Amino acid sequence: MSFSLAYLVQRFFYRIYEFIYHWYVGGFVWFIRHTFDLLEVMDRFFALRITLRYWLKPLYQDYSVIGYILGFILRTGRLLLGGAVYLLLIIIVLLLYIVWAAIPIYIVYQGIMNR
Repeated sequence: MSFSLAYLVQRFFYRIYEFIYHWYVGGFVWFIRHTFDLLEVMDRFFALRITLRYWLKPLYQDYSVIGYILGFILRTGRLLLGGAVYLLLIIIVLLLYIVWAAIPIYIVYQGIMNR
């Protein structure tokens, strides 16, 4: 009898551990993976890496003063806009993860307080 009770208690705590690990670690990995995938898709539109690489080069290889000035202005604007969009996306994903992480805590809290 005591063996089966010890086994059930051990399995109960193991299942709680496994749920917490799956919810928090697995959820975090899922959020990070999908965030990076979304950033890669967005980089095809904003092209921040390429824009940063050619930031001080003239626009459309127009080596006149106007080409240098326009290239600097337009690429700086593109970098600022793309950086702001990336930052906004990261903040939104972080807030979603915080809500995701708080769901089990909220459920346990509601279960305790509504007895």
